[in-house]
Amino acid sequence: MEKTKKMLQRRLNQQESEALSRLQSVPSIRPGDDSSFYEHFVLTGIKVDKVQPGVVSCSFKVPPRLTDSNGKLANGAIATLVDEVGGVLVHEEGLPMNVSVDMSISFLSTAHVNDELEITSMLLGRKGGYSGAIVLLKNKATGELIAEGRHSLFGRHNSKM
Repeated sequence: MEKTKKMLQRRLNQQESEALSRLQSVPSIRPGDDSSFYEHFVLTGIKVDKVQPGVVSCSFKVPPRLTDSNGKLANGAIATLVDEVGGVLVHEEGLPMNVSVDMSISFLSTAHVNDELEITSMLLGRKGGYSGAIVLLKNKATGELIAEGRHSLFGRHNSKM
């Protein structure tokens, strides 16, 4: 706990730290927007390049706010990107968002501030309310695979009646 506290305090100046400690809850970003502050924090700057049945492809330039103390894209940010881009792939308009059942991520390389990533999510399959997706994060300039995530989700599905 102390190590985490020191890491956070290193990144926040006194005024920021005091403002953060006064927060009781974080309001919605926009009226009617159910996304969390955390989702907004991570996803700001993502650009959707392609949407087809079973495939979503996005571009994302790594911002300084998502890096660890070594200047590399934080593993938690990668996990959130896998969760969000994998989840949006199986979302059906008019139904509640699916719930993540299982997620596994292989961290294969690193990305740094200002690296541009290509994030591609592909549907592996769907059975009833259960869906599976694979999410690949690649460095756009080099083609190097940064991470590979497998994401399983469950949710209500449209009736065939």
